[in-house]
Amino acid sequence: MSNIPEKIVVLHSLAPPDGTTRYVDQMTEGAPGDVEVRYFTWQYALFGAYDVLHLHWPEFLVRARSRRVRLAKRTAMRVLLLRARLRRIAIVRTTHNVQPHEEGTTAESRLTRAVNAATTEFVHLNPVTEAPGPGAETIIPHGHYRERFASYAHPSRQAGRILYFGIIRPRKNVEHLIDVFLRSDCPECRLRIVGSPTEDLARRIRKRIDGHERISARLTFVDDAELVADVTMATLVVLPYAEMHNSGAALVALSLDRPVLVPRSAANAALASEVGSEWVTMFDDELDEDDLMKALAAAEALSTSARPRLEGRDWDEVGRRHRDVYRSAIQRVRGGRR
Repeated sequence: MSNIPEKIVVLHSLAPPDGTTRYVDQMTEGAPGDVEVRYFTWQYALFGAYDVLHLHWPEFLVRARSRRVRLAKRTAMRVLLLRARLRRIAIVRTTHNVQPHEEGTTAESRLTRAVNAATTEFVHLNPVTEAPGPGAETIIPHGHYRERFASYAHPSRQAGRILYFGIIRPRKNVEHLIDVFLRSDCPECRLRIVGSPTEDLARRIRKRIDGHERISARLTFVDDAELVADVTMATLVVLPYAEMHNSGAALVALSLDRPVLVPRSAANAALASEVGSEWVTMFDDELDEDDLMKALAAAEALSTSARPRLEGRDWDEVGRRHRDVYRSAIQRVRGGRR
């Protein structure tokens, strides 16, 4: 008799879709009919009925401003791991990044190691990620957004237009991009910055670009229609991060047929090999003017009808492959092969 239920109930450590493009959309819209998706609340996690706990960025579940709330969340996470073991709930974890983007406490690190040790199966978004625990491993690439963005207006690309978009944090090096752009010898070029920074970063960015007509900024979260317009008007998307392992922003740009300039890494090299090296240009160490101008020239040379290779990244395929992981993980915990 099979240990796998006819309909698999999966609890994701994600908030529900909110009408904007986020990773949760792939988990929801790509789920096959025999997978029922639930969204995380501590009450449901601790008392609800589900077959698989799918963790994304587990550190976010135990972070809080208040020390009292942090302690309560850590305790709840320990209880959740115990409940999963006793109830034979499979734990699947997507390794979105190698290390948390923002460093946590020692207690948080200990708890993350406990999560990794309890994980039944890890899902990697690229072929170079190493599992942080002993669980089984599967590669399922990040899905593309071609169909999702198809209904929005796609303005023509503008020569010399460079774009940064996404969340703005110090590690994203947006201030450095501004400095590099201002030092570059390209009076006809334009830089556009779109994204949500902290208040301090917003002040510093506004001060940096004040008086420079070649730079414009929209320092807030934008909806999909505005995002698509900004990306398709650009000739080149630049993501000048200090380091990069996986990037949803890169997939957004590639889905809209815009090349990206990104830091060199094994993951980005694998992405370039997959989609075409003309679509993913990499810089070493720290972005400089030569990197920027060479990447822009290469982007200008691309045909307006050219498209990167994104086969195997449609959401239905992503959903089916996740369903297979869930079945495998359930069999492991219920069949005694954890």
